[in-house]
Amino acid sequence: MPKFSLAKLLMKSSYCIVIPNYNHTQHIDGVLQSVADLSLPVIMVNDGSDTSTSHYLNQLPNNYPFLQVINLEQNSGKGGAVMAGFIEAHKQGYTHAIQVDADGQHNLKDIPNFISLSQNNPDAVICGIPDYDESVPLGRLIPRYITHFWVWVETLSFKIKDSMCGYRLYPLETTVALIQSTSIGQRMDFDTEILVKLYWQSVEIINFPTKVIYPEDGSSHFRMFKDNWLITKMHTKLFFGMLPRAPGLIARHFKKKSRPDSHWSATEERGSTLGIQILVWLYRIFGQWLFRVALNPVIAYFVLTGNKARRASYQYLRQINQYTGSSKKVRWYHVYKHFYQFGLAAVDKIRGWLGDVHLSDIVFHHADVFAQLRNNKSPQGAVFIGSHLGNLELCRAIGESDSSLKINALVFTKHALKFQKALEKFNPKASVNLIQVDTMGADTAIELKQKVEAGEIVIIVGDRTSVTQYGRVNYAPFLDQPAPFSQGPFILASLLECPTYLLFCLKQSGQYHLYLEPFADSLKLARTNKNEQLQSIITDYAKRLEHYCLKAPYQWFNFYNFWQKDDVNYIQRNTINTQEKNNRDNQ
Repeated sequence: MPKFSLAKLLMKSSYCIVIPNYNHTQHIDGVLQSVADLSLPVIMVNDGSDTSTSHYLNQLPNNYPFLQVINLEQNSGKGGAVMAGFIEAHKQGYTHAIQVDADGQHNLKDIPNFISLSQNNPDAVICGIPDYDESVPLGRLIPRYITHFWVWVETLSFKIKDSMCGYRLYPLETTVALIQSTSIGQRMDFDTEILVKLYWQSVEIINFPTKVIYPEDGSSHFRMFKDNWLITKMHTKLFFGMLPRAPGLIARHFKKKSRPDSHWSATEERGSTLGIQILVWLYRIFGQWLFRVALNPVIAYFVLTGNKARRASYQYLRQINQYTGSSKKVRWYHVYKHFYQFGLAAVDKIRGWLGDVHLSDIVFHHADVFAQLRNNKSPQGAVFIGSHLGNLELCRAIGESDSSLKINALVFTKHALKFQKALEKFNPKASVNLIQVDTMGADTAIELKQKVEAGEIVIIVGDRTSVTQYGRVNYAPFLDQPAPFSQGPFILASLLECPTYLLFCLKQSGQYHLYLEPFADSLKLARTNKNEQLQSIITDYAKRLEHYCLKAPYQWFNFYNFWQKDDVNYIQRNTINTQEKNNRDNQ
């Protein structure tokens, strides 16, 4: 997320933090220190803690002036404490409250991100989606997935990705009205029940991935039998509450949105690092066959729940048929095959980074070009312009195994794949040559220039539009329809003033086919006809991308509306919206 002034962002709305606390002292100082620089008021609800804890908590405002402690005489449970905090916050005039646990599990650096999303969607609940590290007990994960299933049944939707994480931002007017008009569980059933009931009231749910840890010296107030019984009763009640609402819940899936489509960068990265690591372990222990078996239900889940990606797949495959003159209709199994190929590409990434892909598995097209690069005595490097076609990650892994080639990949920090983090556990070199950036600025250009001058290779993808700017595109024919291609990668390549190649890696007949085509000795743009040159370069790139897409149509993994106009009237960039709000506040 971009940097911004939190104080200015909060001017139009009033946010606070609510922390329920029952006998938690060991991490509470750390939690308060983490939020001290945010200039946010904090309401801590002392939920009937013992005498020594209560005394300790009530002394904390002396050290933290932004903190207010309210005391409940008797323990009412986590849910009861949170609801008491929300009601008090609403009485004091706050419009939104951020629920945070007192035990140090949550990554409080994400609070500005929660608020930024809330500013763009003021009536929505922003839900933290846990990205667990190795500290999470397995006994905590299994019940979560059981609850996920029941929540999907109770809402007839996959919109709620995780209903048990207690790290959320609530719009208080709607939430307090619900609390005061219906009965909601006061203990460990609270987080799930309130979210389902808010969804029933058509409150938008926005999911945001966030790190969650389990401190070694942490404590939990979860009561194995009592709370599991409460959760079971809650799901039973919610299931029967869903039945009369079912027609309305189903009808929501058919309502058309009138607002602009979201930009590709707003697409949530799905899956967790832990889940990917489990798949890597499956591959390492049992090989490809079990991995492929385990992949089927995973892919089925993503096909069923990924509405936007599924529609994009249909659109792309129809465009392929139209371009090739095929009269075949695109069926659901074609879309499943498209998703499944994406899953298989994950297998190939694992194989590449674990050293299981050998030169005998690779067919090098334009072998003389590869040989020339390996034997290049010049200190100058090169730029490879790739795409989301095939397996660019495999090219990077192969380059890492070739001591004569140092390959760097440029990725946007927000969308650097969780896959990368999982692979680091098994091969530390997996991220050594990742250059993570939020925007392409002068610092990035200078860093890349230094790498190219040192004889290294820089890979940039050319088939994604800018995360931060509208209109920095050129439209070029792609599968018979004009599509926006970002100017950024090609302008950056021109600034580096080095040989430029087009790179594609496709899986064909069980082998990896690497295509490295010379594109230009230098893409340096002349001042006189810069725009015409840039249009010609991007059109040539689109033609080659189209050529290779037709070789392996199921291996193009841009699961969004690629032909959407890059205009404020047609597409919504959350990053741009946040920046525009800040600019208005600065005026």
